[in-house]
Amino acid sequence: MAVLIPTFTLEARALAQGFAPVAGVDEAGRGPLAGPVVAAAVILDPQAIPEGLADSKVLDEPAREALYEAVTRSALACAIASSGPARIDATDIRKATLHAMSRAVTALSMPARHVLVDGRDVPPLPLGVSGEAIVDGDALVLSIAAASILAKVHRDRLMRQVHGACPQWRFDQHKGYGTKVHREALKAHGPSPHHRMTFGSLKAIREE
Repeated sequence: MAVLIPTFTLEARALAQGFAPVAGVDEAGRGPLAGPVVAAAVILDPQAIPEGLADSKVLDEPAREALYEAVTRSALACAIASSGPARIDATDIRKATLHAMSRAVTALSMPARHVLVDGRDVPPLPLGVSGEAIVDGDALVLSIAAASILAKVHRDRLMRQVHGACPQWRFDQHKGYGTKVHREALKAHGPSPHHRMTFGSLKAIREE
């Protein structure tokens, strides 16, 4: 399957229509059994877009780390927010994700006028800010690709920190995803305070 190359087309269209600045928004961590869901918002500088931006899922870790630094240096504004396991369990992963996205947009040091969001949902936005949801946006839109990288790198770093406090679950290896190593750790040690007790097999543990 060919790798899609994201472009600045949608940002340029919004800018031409007078919606400046334009932010891209994406998340990382909807699927794991543990840890937060993290959202990032990025307003790229059209004159200083880092080379190599792509959906974080098609990049290896060194490339993501390098692009994280490039984006945070060159972007006009960027912000990161998260929703932890308690919020995820109290609401659901969709609502928790949209909450993190809203907070990331609100935290931008340069308020956005238009927001391009990966997926099918636009989060609640400040008054006067318009939004547009783009399926596969992280593979198609440069600002969203940049946000996907920031969210993924930030979340991976958080999970390595969690591992330091809870090494028996090996969060440094799987970042909370339901791998064989993770499931074996759950069988041996039970859930940690960082697990999402409404997810999958953890539901049964919670009900017991």
